[in-house]
Amino acid sequence: MICTKKIFGTITLLMLLVGSRAFGQAVMEADICLYGGTSAGVIGAYTAQKLGKKAILIEPGRHLGGMSSGGLGYTDIGNKYAITGLARDFYRRIGRHYGKFEQWTFEPHVAEEVFQQYVKQGGFQVVYEYRVKEVRKQNGRITEVVLESAATPARADRVVRAAMFIDCGYEGDLMAKAGVSYAVGREDNADYQETIDGVQLMDGHQMPDGIDPYKTPGDPNSGLLWGISQAKLAPNGTGDRSVQAYNYRICLSTDPKNQVPITRPPGYDSTHYELLLRLFAANPAKRKLNDYFIISRMPNNKTDINNRGGFSSDMIGMNHGYPDGTYAQRASIIEDHERYTKGLLYFYGHDPRVPQALRDEMLTYGYPRDEYTDNGHWSPQLYVREARRLVGAYVMRQANCEGREVVRDGIGMAAYTMDSHNCQRLVVNGHVKNEGNVEIGGFGPYPIGYGALTPKAAECTNLLVPVCLSATHIAYGSIRMEPVFMVLAQSSAVAAVQAIQAKKGVQQVDVAAVQASLKNNPLADGRPGDILVDNEDATATRTGTWESVKRGGYGPSFLKAAAGEEASLRFTPAVPKQQAYTAYLYMPKVTDAANSFRVTVYDGKTKKDITVKPAEVIVEGQTSGEWVSLGKYTLPKGNKGYVEVSTPRAGTGSVVADAVLWVPDGQAE
Repeated sequence: MICTKKIFGTITLLMLLVGSRAFGQAVMEADICLYGGTSAGVIGAYTAQKLGKKAILIEPGRHLGGMSSGGLGYTDIGNKYAITGLARDFYRRIGRHYGKFEQWTFEPHVAEEVFQQYVKQGGFQVVYEYRVKEVRKQNGRITEVVLESAATPARADRVVRAAMFIDCGYEGDLMAKAGVSYAVGREDNADYQETIDGVQLMDGHQMPDGIDPYKTPGDPNSGLLWGISQAKLAPNGTGDRSVQAYNYRICLSTDPKNQVPITRPPGYDSTHYELLLRLFAANPAKRKLNDYFIISRMPNNKTDINNRGGFSSDMIGMNHGYPDGTYAQRASIIEDHERYTKGLLYFYGHDPRVPQALRDEMLTYGYPRDEYTDNGHWSPQLYVREARRLVGAYVMRQANCEGREVVRDGIGMAAYTMDSHNCQRLVVNGHVKNEGNVEIGGFGPYPIGYGALTPKAAECTNLLVPVCLSATHIAYGSIRMEPVFMVLAQSSAVAAVQAIQAKKGVQQVDVAAVQASLKNNPLADGRPGDILVDNEDATATRTGTWESVKRGGYGPSFLKAAAGEEASLRFTPAVPKQQAYTAYLYMPKVTDAANSFRVTVYDGKTKKDITVKPAEVIVEGQTSGEWVSLGKYTLPKGNKGYVEVSTPRAGTGSVVADAVLWVPDGQAE
């Protein structure tokens, strides 16, 4: 008996030593812990698990996908060339659901179903409704993360121990609690030699001149209308802690059989929309909802509705306390945004002061009965466009976006306009004005440096941050798109795996090896990748006269030639092994397209001529072109096969030649 008691006591002591520091905490162990079940979190966890490391994904809510399943079905693409690997795979899985090659507009529940596919096929663990409470570090490394129940904070905490950590949340909570440097708000232009950071009073999404800001027009003593700040306009380029506006990407239905009525929300206050009435009066010709919202049509009679104009779904200036707010403070801000947005929809449909045409149109919409069924048919995800931003080993800035400074350690690309929504609504020269909107583009895809995903080595050596990455406010405005977050999360997971294998910190990872893995194993599970030949590649050879067009195509440029001229462009792939491929031609939409042109496909033995009619190519979503299938072919190893675009001998208009994609059989699961 004495021996038994000693053994029992020893076992008990060992259990306590192995367990967490706090009694009663459940301990979970993994190679890689990812925080935030956003689109990035799911792709990162899937990548890590497929590469042979145990991954745990922590999601404070009850759903996966973040904004990609939270209403943002009108994908902010920028340029499809920048979307690679598993991010591209995601949109192809969406496409298979709708019977297409790729699909960039989709319903929320379809996106979440695809993310759940990744969980099932990846085999990684997801822990729902737990959020970060404490991050413990030792010698510059995170050793464990303490989690509290998001639904019931009084419940026992959980602890996650891992070798590597990846913060995939929109807020950067894991990053912040790890004690690494981060920024909130807007840099001064002088900080990074920029021109469009800081305070910016521009014309986009602006109130027209002459809108009175006071409750009693002309009487400052009556006070300001709701939503207008008393702050003074600072000089252009001045840095501050203002945050660009958040909103909900609103999924509604126009199908009467799939509608739940838009009713008056609890706490509704019509005075919040008084400024909108003045906007109506200033715009007597604007009597369509699309004049005041960006209404993008989704499949099955649904919408993705976004902010438009001077007063819309953006709750300008009401989110500045969100990035560094407590969980309770954030919950209050989220509740305010939900009440405001639901109230705005109700106001449009029911307030007698709203012009009749707008009321009638709003009443054709309802909440979708088959979406967000556990959340009152309303998105559980507020669009947190920007919160904290890492200040890491490298800071992406305006010069990177514009191609004036190019990183050498690129592990993903961005291509979107430098885009910031308004940050403040102020009184300027006695009138209401919005401040902070910036929409500056005109540049092609550009690389994002690996150093922008890593903290400074002195601060933490086992943390990667692909969402709240290191970038200035205005550069982040270009990078902050869902497909890019997925790309960067895959890159982060590959880097984390290699750091574990090499027993090094994330800053010491061989970036060339990460790049090679992304290129050679783009789907993280050994499935073959696409073969892309772009018009700028050396394997694209031309005859005749072609004009280079820098915007609107796939990649940096596309080419145009006039019908009636003798011109051709041959795309020759380097085929790694003989197998079947489906060939796709990228077709940018141009206003002067020829009625038709010839495409010749050669599989190494036989030529096949195909007539392409540009008018029949339907471009959907926020993109300038589409892939057109040329059929399936078995190509031999090497460079014997090709696709050749030729101008017609007669006719008018332009023929475009941009890119050819060879998609191998066996890629789709």
